[in-house]
This record gives sequence, structure tokens and C-alpha cells, in this order.
Amino acid sequence: MDKDFYLQYASVEDQHWWFVGRRLILDQVIRKLNLSHNSKILEAGCGTGGNLRMLARHGKLSAMELDEIACNLANQRQIVQVQLGSLPDNIPFTDQYDLILMLDILEHLDDDLAALLALHSRLKPGGWLLVTVPAYQFLWSGHDDINHHKRRYVLKGLKQVVSQAGYAVHYSSYFNTFLFPIVAGVRSLKKLLRIDTSSGDSNDLLLPPKPINRFLSLLFASERYLMDRFSLPFGVSVLVLAQKNPSKS
Repeated sequence: MDKDFYLQYASVEDQHWWFVGRRLILDQVIRKLNLSHNSKILEAGCGTGGNLRMLARHGKLSAMELDEIACNLANQRQIVQVQLGSLPDNIPFTDQYDLILMLDILEHLDDDLAALLALHSRLKPGGWLLVTVPAYQFLWSGHDDINHHKRRYVLKGLKQVVSQAGYAVHYSSYFNTFLFPIVAGVRSLKKLLRIDTSSGDSNDLLLPPKPINRFLSLLFASERYLMDRFSLPFGVSVLVLAQKNPSKS
């Protein structure tokens, strides 16, 4: 992505309903792990750093990012020293972690299995992996093109590649379910009308008027109360929580 797009990301991700709602969902998932304050956490691919403050509340945080512009923007937050790095072959840390997060990262990578295998070796026995990705190839849009995505996932496919990398899947669900009909409808209509959204600013990152943004934030985040009880059957995104076998080094 170019500099302007990263700047756009950085300017909205603290307030935009999608980022706010996702952070609240992720925060609840992490809280249920009951990590100690000394737990080591790695965000592999932190982008411009919108999740760093939330993650730092759960333990001792490390973060890496492929893009130098995004890395610099993340470091301007002065939460943790973000290091340049990439998956699978250039992880700039030697520690083993209690929790590793890949939040909308896997879809950017040519070899998702190799990345998951590389992170498996950086987890402590019994450590946790939390992955989110965009769902359903039929939802592909200009936003995916701008973000240089390689693929979108179905829940079964993500669980399969995570399991193939040696993790035991403990929980999996779609999310961003309430807004799925609207998102699917808009994207289908754009395809039907052949509206080109593959260049320029992404409409997905435009900040709505404050009342609408707040309503969408609350609506999206409220899914965490359902996800606390069961897996959601469809959605715009997919979440998988998996664990490294406690007996493996």
C-alpha cells in the first residue's frame, strides 16, 4: 500500500466503527484466556498500531510490521518499539510468547501455512494463537485490491490451515454478522453495476457522521456477547483461537 493509504488508516483506526468494534471483540476473547500481566504477547503485522494500546494492557507486548511507513506511524504512538519484520523468514524476535496475534494479516501472504508454521515455533507450549481474516471470496471488492489481499477465507478453510500448521483449534466463529447483509448487498450491487473501486481511497475507511459511527460501533461490538456463548454462522470476517500443544517445544 502507498503512503497516503497508510496515513488514511492511521487517521481513522482509533475512531472508525469497524476498528473500534473489532478491538472490543478481540479484547474480550483475550480476557477469557486469563493471561498474567507478565505474559509475553506478539502482534505479528501491527500495521499503523491501532491495536497496540489495547494489547499492552494484557501483558508484555512486542510488535512487528513489514512496511516501513506503517512501522514509523505505529512507533509514533510510543506504546512499544515496533520492529521491521516479515513472515515467515524475518521475525525480529527470539522470545517465545504466550499469545501471538495475526489480525487481518494472513490474507496478505503468499504462503499462509509457512507463516503459521514460523509462528508456531515462537509460541510457548500451551501458548495461544489468535487469527482474524476477511470472509468469503464472493465479498471481494476494491478494498481487497487496494490492500493487496491474496484471498478471503471461509471458516472451514481457515481452521484447516491452522490445524495443518500444528495448532489445536479451541474456538472459531464468523463475526461482523449483523452488518453482513448490508455489506454483501452493497458489494454485489457494485459488481452488478460494474462500479470500479480498485483505485483511489477506499470507501470502507471513510469515517461516517458521529452518531452513525457510534451506532455502528455499538452494533458491531455487541456481537461479543453472542460470541461468548456460541459461534456465529456467517459474517464479513472470521476468527480462530488456537493453542500450541502443551507438550511440544
